[in-house]
Amino acid sequence: MRQLAILAIVFAFIGLAPFVIASEFWLNLVIMTLYAALLGQAWNILGGYGGQFSFGHAAYFGTGAYTVAVLQVQLGVNPWLGLVAGGLMAMVVAAIIGFSTFRYGLRGSYFALVTLAFAEVLRILSNSVDFTGAGVGILIPLAPGVANLQFETKTGYFFLVWTFTLAAFLAVWWIGHSRFGASLAAVRDNEEAARALGVNAFRVKMGAIMLSGLFSGLTLGLLGLDLSELEIVKGGGSATERRRAAKVMGIRKDGNRLLCTLLLGNVAVNALLSIFLSGVTSGLIGFCVSTALIVVFGEILPQAICSRHALKIGELALPIVNV
Repeated sequence: MRQLAILAIVFAFIGLAPFVIASEFWLNLVIMTLYAALLGQAWNILGGYGGQFSFGHAAYFGTGAYTVAVLQVQLGVNPWLGLVAGGLMAMVVAAIIGFSTFRYGLRGSYFALVTLAFAEVLRILSNSVDFTGAGVGILIPLAPGVANLQFETKTGYFFLVWTFTLAAFLAVWWIGHSRFGASLAAVRDNEEAARALGVNAFRVKMGAIMLSGLFSGLTLGLLGLDLSELEIVKGGGSATERRRAAKVMGIRKDGNRLLCTLLLGNVAVNALLSIFLSGVTSGLIGFCVSTALIVVFGEILPQAICSRHALKIGELALPIVNV
């Protein structure tokens, strides 16, 4: 009960964030931190408690996101139902992968490599077939409103992600205090001994991978619905904002080119900072200082500046992206 009390205090404190943080950027940072915590607990169920190190959770993430988007855009399903369907579909994919691996006794590095292979196959399929939008992806139409799971401020997304993250932590707490969790830990520590004691290792590992897939699918299903303000600005705002948003929207649809540009830009900035700092710092203190400076000047400050002046910077960066 002490752990539950601490968990309640921590999440109650985090829940105050929208009321004390005025900046959309910092609130978004808290939201992304909650996403990371949710993903971490999803992996922890299988990798931490179950000892089954998976490299294939991207398969569950993508399944959840694409399920929500396809159901909403192509079939007209309400995104609230689509979000539930995304988590369930990710659970089904996890069950298929789990059955295909645990049924034949794969574990350790063999299990990790097979899960990576499944994730890569699904990535190639999602970038090839039409109903997922191939390499471009699916653009969810703008329809602000709680019924459509589109909030005009970050506060709505915050409490949604806060709720699911709390549910994941409670699920992990339950696993740690349940017979299922004890069986899962026994399989992790010594599967042969657990079998000798009557533990159904296959059933236990299947339960772990399906729970892990559920929370993973919910995470990216939520993230896919967290729309940027581009669509909102394109339909409102000042004339200058609408013009800039229309230009940036064009390049945003070219997902692969935009992603490559962002990655190259991020790598270039961090590489230049590393080269510069290597000449003026050394040892453990130098490592800590250089890491802190790279995080601040290579990640936090650029994101803060872009968050405040996103449309203007996006318009100025178009010629670079088009190169």
